[in-house]
Amino acid sequence: MRLYIETTIRADLAELWARTQDPAQHQRWDLRFHRIEYLQAEAGAPQRFRYATFGIAGVGISVGERRTPDGSSTSALRFACAHPLSLIRAGSGYWRYRPGPDGVRFCTGYDYRPGWGRLGPAADLVFRPLMGWATAWSFDRLRLWLEHGISPESSLRRAVFELAARLLLTTAALLLTPLPVALATAALALFLPPSARTPAARRCLRTARDATPPATLARLELP
Repeated sequence: MRLYIETTIRADLAELWARTQDPAQHQRWDLRFHRIEYLQAEAGAPQRFRYATFGIAGVGISVGERRTPDGSSTSALRFACAHPLSLIRAGSGYWRYRPGPDGVRFCTGYDYRPGWGRLGPAADLVFRPLMGWATAWSFDRLRLWLEHGISPESSLRRAVFELAARLLLTTAALLLTPLPVALATAALALFLPPSARTPAARRCLRTARDATPPATLARLELP
């Protein structure tokens, strides 16, 4: 099942493009990666890159189009990882940027082939939803950075603080209050919406609207 995430960001397209295409900026807001670096490429050729998460490194290739005939911008990529611990063996995806009256509609669609041999498909039943959540959370983190000037580092601290507060409240209720009150408190802590200045995956659309990959994806060779 292909993953799809979409949000609308009230920002200039050029600024959004820079925050997503510059590796130094991209790795700050995207929870899925700890390091992204471009590899040397010939002028006019697709950009090759290396990425890493928790010491598991892979390689990829991407190509971007700043202006397409329908007025949007796109970036297509293919990626692969030979590390035996990687649950992602190879995949492909795209980012699409559609300017509109309410901001830039920013979306991604991607899919991958699981690793881990015969165990891969079963492990992916858990891993794939987590990847979708991490992508959506990261998109909202990016939105807060562009719209409100909240750095990705500050967003992470806010999220950790809120999670700790919810856990502390739940624990205190379980230890100090009658069971019905404790259960009500735990439900409140679980379902209370996060602060408007804290990233939340729930703010992103998960139903595909721009599901057709850009034509440039078909011309990319696997790294």
